[in-house]
Order: sequence, then C-alpha cells, then structure tokens
Amino acid sequence: MRIVVLEPLGLEDEKVRSIAGKIIGEGHELVTYKDKVEDIDVLKKRASGADILVIANMPLKGEVINSVENLKMISVAFTGVDHVDIKACRERNIAVCNAAGYSTSSVAELTYGLIFSVLRNIVPLDKATREGRTKTNYSQNDLSGKTIGIVGTGAIGTKVAEIAKVFGCNVLAYSRSKKAEVEALGVTYVSLEELLKESDVVSIHVPLKNDTRALINEEKISLMKSNAILINTARGAIIDNTALAKALEEGKIAGAGIDVFDMEPPIPKDYPLLKAPNTVLAPHVGFATEEAMVRRAHITFNNIAKWLEGKPENLV
Repeated sequence: MRIVVLEPLGLEDEKVRSIAGKIIGEGHELVTYKDKVEDIDVLKKRASGADILVIANMPLKGEVINSVENLKMISVAFTGVDHVDIKACRERNIAVCNAAGYSTSSVAELTYGLIFSVLRNIVPLDKATREGRTKTNYSQNDLSGKTIGIVGTGAIGTKVAEIAKVFGCNVLAYSRSKKAEVEALGVTYVSLEELLKESDVVSIHVPLKNDTRALINEEKISLMKSNAILINTARGAIIDNTALAKALEEGKIAGAGIDVFDMEPPIPKDYPLLKAPNTVLAPHVGFATEEAMVRRAHITFNNIAKWLEGKPENLV
C-alpha cells in the first residue's frame, strides 16, 4: 500500500523511516514530505494515490479526503482529531486512528511551567534582571496550599492532578464522568461553577467538541476569584479568548498561561491576548518535546501496522 506522510513529524526522515521499518519491510511504500502546506490543490496532489495518509495537526478537509480515491485509513500523529473532517471519513468508511497518550507527560509538564511562570512572574523578571532592575513591583506566589481546579480528567488532566498533590495542593475536578482512580488521589469532583468559584488555578484539559467550544466564556470567567489564574494547554477555542483578554485587562482575574489559540500560530498582531497583562503565551508547544515526537511516531506507525493486520488500535 502507498502510505503518504503529508507533513513533517518533528523527526529527521531517516528516523521516521527507521520507526516505520516493519511496514516498509513488508513491501509498503512510504512517501514523506519535509514541509507543511495547507494549500488544498497541493495537498490533493501530494495525497493522490494514497491508501493511507499520515498527518499531525494540520487541517485535513473533506475536499482533500474525498479527492483520494483509494484512501482507506488516516493515522493522525496527534491526540485531538478536531482538525480532521471526521464526517467525510465516516461517509466513506475510512478508518481514523490517533496517537493517544504520546504527549500526556509533556503537556502536564508544560501546564506547570505556565503555572509557575505566572505565579512567580518569571518572564517579566527575566527582562527586569537583564535590564539591571530588581523584583520590585512584581508579585511572587506559592503554589503549595493552593486549590487547583482541573476541567477534564482524561489522561492529561489526571496527570496534572497527580502532580498537584505532590506540590501540596487541594484539587477539584469537573468532568462529565467521575473516575474512581482520580478520586483515589484525593481529588474532589464538583460542578464547573463551583470549581471556577473556589480554585486559585483553573487548568483546562477537555477535548474540543460542540459542547466544549467556548465552555469558558465571559459568564464563566466572571465566576473566578480576582486572584485566580487560568491555564489552557488543551484547545484554544474552549476559552473565549476575547473575553479572557478583557477580564485580564480589567483585573477580574490575576493572570493566564496559554499554549493554544483558536488558530495555529503565528498569531495576528491584533490578537486580544497579545496585549493582555500578566499573561504568558506559548506557540502550541505542549506536545512538542523531542521525547514525545519519538513516542508519537511509534504510535502512529504502530496504528498503521495494527490496521494492516486487521487489529486496529486507537480508532476514533
């Protein structure tokens, strides 16, 4: 079969081919591209003749999917699949698998990087130090003893909860379903409204779906404490970022750490959060550690191998 990797996977081509060695050794053709494009016509041309497509987080629209006559399977080197036209895949019975779990620890670790950056004002203090200034006018706050509210207790949210307990935090959680293993950590499930009212740190870890889009809107943000901070390493559109920027500018909450936006970076210069105070922004890097890139490549090609064997894994 012809397997086409439509975008770079964050590894050298030699490494990708080594990880895909079993599949190649069975006689399947592997085609890779070293640049990421979103032009529909270019993607159609690159995908032409493929039986299997591999993407990471680039949008894959139905127009491209439907142009590939023999397409049977898409292996997504990413946890979320909201950037793939799943409806088009369902209509054509195209299997879609994701790389579940490859970045759980990576995203959880960045969550705490953002929390500490905001609580300790690390970014502005780096600038102050280089300019010969001191900590004057910059607040410093502990995490220990604070209440962390985790919205979503999937694999990443659960990992964030585990780490929070190590730091001596009280942990609240909101999720559509309660997990005994999460409660066993000492986590208390509450309503979203109570979580927002009681938490010093609110961290988002739900997938982007119709019912989570703009889940954290102006009304929900207004429930938060004035000294609370909001962290998002999940999906940008889960938060109304215009409302968030306004709340930060008006001092209704104390700060934010944001790794994801309602678009992929680069972010336009007029994007509201760029001018919001007490905000640390990152260009969607939570998943992108070197170790995670290796893990996801293994999962991505293992998904293909299992599908070829008739024993698919990580179907979405």
